[in-house]
Amino acid sequence: MSGSLRDYPDWKAPSEDGQVVIWPHPGQILRDTLSNQKRLGTSDSIVIQNIPLPRVRRRMRQFIGQDSDQPILAMGHQTELFHAGVWAKNALLHAAAGKVEGQAFHIAVDSDAPKHLELRWPGQAVPISDDPHLTTASWSAQLSPPSPAHIDQIFSMLKDWPWDFKPVVGEVLASLRKSALERDVTLAAALANALHELDWGLGLRQHVLLASPIWGCEAFLLFVHDLVARPDAIAAHYNTALEQYRKAHGIASNMRPMPDLFASDESVEIPFWLDDLHGGKRIRPTVFRTDNGWMLKLPGGEEFTFEKEIDGWEAANRLNRWLVSTQHRIAPRALTLTMFLRLLMVDQFVHGIGGGRYDQVTDQLIHLHYDIEAPAFAVTTGTMYFPPAVGQQRLCIPCVKQEGHRLRHGALGQRKRELVAQIASLPRRSKDRSRRFYQMHAELNDVISQTGVMVSWQQKVLDTEQKLREEQTLFDRELFYGMQSKERLLGMIRRYVAEFE
Repeated sequence: MSGSLRDYPDWKAPSEDGQVVIWPHPGQILRDTLSNQKRLGTSDSIVIQNIPLPRVRRRMRQFIGQDSDQPILAMGHQTELFHAGVWAKNALLHAAAGKVEGQAFHIAVDSDAPKHLELRWPGQAVPISDDPHLTTASWSAQLSPPSPAHIDQIFSMLKDWPWDFKPVVGEVLASLRKSALERDVTLAAALANALHELDWGLGLRQHVLLASPIWGCEAFLLFVHDLVARPDAIAAHYNTALEQYRKAHGIASNMRPMPDLFASDESVEIPFWLDDLHGGKRIRPTVFRTDNGWMLKLPGGEEFTFEKEIDGWEAANRLNRWLVSTQHRIAPRALTLTMFLRLLMVDQFVHGIGGGRYDQVTDQLIHLHYDIEAPAFAVTTGTMYFPPAVGQQRLCIPCVKQEGHRLRHGALGQRKRELVAQIASLPRRSKDRSRRFYQMHAELNDVISQTGVMVSWQQKVLDTEQKLREEQTLFDRELFYGMQSKERLLGMIRRYVAEFE
């Protein structure tokens, strides 16, 4: 990889129901998986806090219970009610893992801010949980699962289901109801488990891992320590990668796709979150230069110094003890999350379109910081509309408004053409031309008011706008995939399996 960004397609979600995007083509994804595994598994020249990368990867695999040499394919997403385009990543993982005799993992990210937790279908919307902090929690693992009464309320709303298919959401709700009776279960864990049960019943065989326990394991803390012990380097590479992405895509704002890291000679913002597990708040932390290394200081006065020369495993253990004693956690932001997973854990990472765009920056960050070509990733998504929308013609407001334009200006018939010709024959900006112009519109208004030709059209506009509002949910590709029927989801799985045959 050179110092410039790779060439990536301008991925677009399919507009047609049942269609998918797979990049690169399936055969290349399989070859990339095995190539990534071989290269990362033998790259002893890459060291993470003084430990060769292959040793760190083996320790990480042991943490997730994968001691074998099977390839690992993974996707990651927030613990939320994600749509079928996101769920399609699991279908690809299932199909690809089977071809390389690998293991598929879904990383359920419960350390991000909660979002997309409203269950919607045409005419109805209800939060998936009655936790009052649903929209204010700092990260989703802080939320409680829905109470049994809340689940019963949702079931009651679904009782009058007017369509002739059965959505699989009932299975998800039944699983959440069981979780509500258990102690110390978070909404994130309950939702991840419910969706995993649903997928397992559909024949998908990925494992599901909550992200938050990973942020306390040795390999991740080693990765954190290594970056924070050299914060000026990672900040420079991070900001350069963002600058090159913005230049390649014509982006003027230094806040997109995410803001630069602040850096000075004495202090540097690091690309992680610092979570106060006791207070439930998080900050964007900054470290400060000292004689011994770079220091992270908490509001209570507790300090930790990141030293470049210390043994990696000892560094990770020291950091872990300090975080536990102060009830804090270091969690990755978007770029460092996939940077860690792609380098230290998996052999193939599958993104949706948004993640694929972000990881163009990650590719360059990996190249700049470790002086290697980033391991290849894959992108997929699919479109599945609410089933009753399939085959329906979408409404066209511009068409209806154009119809009104034709009705209005056709009301005078031949008389309008005569008036237009008269106006054109008169001098520009003359009073006669102006009078004739206003005469034409007065005659138009008289005919329209006498015939009522526009009244029915105006009602048609109102009716069309109302139907369009109803249609927005019907044709919303971001509805929770649990609002689909089992048969349609199985059909999408078969589509992916066929693509990898």
